[in-house]
Amino acid sequence: MPLFLLACTQQPETTSLGYGERMRPVYPVLSVPVTRQDLSRSVTLSNPIEALRTIDLAARTDGIVVSVSVEEGDMVREGDTLAEIDVREQRAELARAKARLLERQANFDRFEQLKARDYVDQASYETAKAELAIAKSDVELWQTRVDFGLLKSTVSGTVVDRMVEPGEAVARHGALFSVADLSSLVIRLGVSELDVGQLRVGQLVDVTVDAVDPDRLIQGAIRRIFPAADQASRLITVEVELKNEETMALRPGYLARVELLVESYQDILAIPAIAIAQENDEAYVMVITEDMRLERRVVELGMSRGALREVTFGLSPGERVVPANPSEMSDGDRVRIVSWSEGSS
Repeated sequence: MPLFLLACTQQPETTSLGYGERMRPVYPVLSVPVTRQDLSRSVTLSNPIEALRTIDLAARTDGIVVSVSVEEGDMVREGDTLAEIDVREQRAELARAKARLLERQANFDRFEQLKARDYVDQASYETAKAELAIAKSDVELWQTRVDFGLLKSTVSGTVVDRMVEPGEAVARHGALFSVADLSSLVIRLGVSELDVGQLRVGQLVDVTVDAVDPDRLIQGAIRRIFPAADQASRLITVEVELKNEETMALRPGYLARVELLVESYQDILAIPAIAIAQENDEAYVMVITEDMRLERRVVELGMSRGALREVTFGLSPGERVVPANPSEMSDGDRVRIVSWSEGSS
């Protein structure tokens, strides 16, 4: 009995085709329509949320931390003082440099008056002028070193890490704070080189974050696609940015799942792959005609997607095919439809 029968225990019915003709069986079959469907393909990847920009603020001088003004979670603005380092020695040197500057300024003023009366030679005048310039430079040098005692934020954002306490000794260029701009959050995903081809900057994507609501879709957009693959993993980094209005409840470190549409194939004429047979490099299906007979129809095929196969030629939307192996059926067989599947669109 053919595999397309509803059940192997059910016997085909018979019908008379007219006087003098022998009885022919009527086979019960399933039926599916030929429809246009969405055969697009998506992949879901996950990674922690990150701030788009995180700045590590480092000490610019050696010394003992006198005070710390902020903690994790505090908002800071560009120019705010976060910590103070003991620079009393530098202040003393600055005071000495300022006193020397006053001395050199007075000496230069005197030489300038004498030169106007031709009481000093040009060389002596130039020497006094150079000594004044050196004194000014010394003041600027020690003023800068004193200013290094105040660690100020170079950006506006949120303190996400504090690595120092009052009384600690710090070294020059040692990181003391991390400040992040939480108004722009991103997820950096490693995407296969086989899937990245149809992704585009600006493409909208759906994001879910279990820590916020696993059933809530947050809309993001692809911000950038890195130009080269990682040498070790062969994956290309795709950066997804979350829209500002969605970031209020999100925090760096939350795990996010991102659905990326890597192949877009919409409005594709498709049928179940099981309805297709191959014979002599020719693909065909069994179409159910209006007079309830099977018609062997040669088709041309396109892409596959799961249990579906694209048909590029040979079928029209609305026609019905038998979702079973056509090689066990015969052209012209009479059938009775026992299940009218409406398919999916």
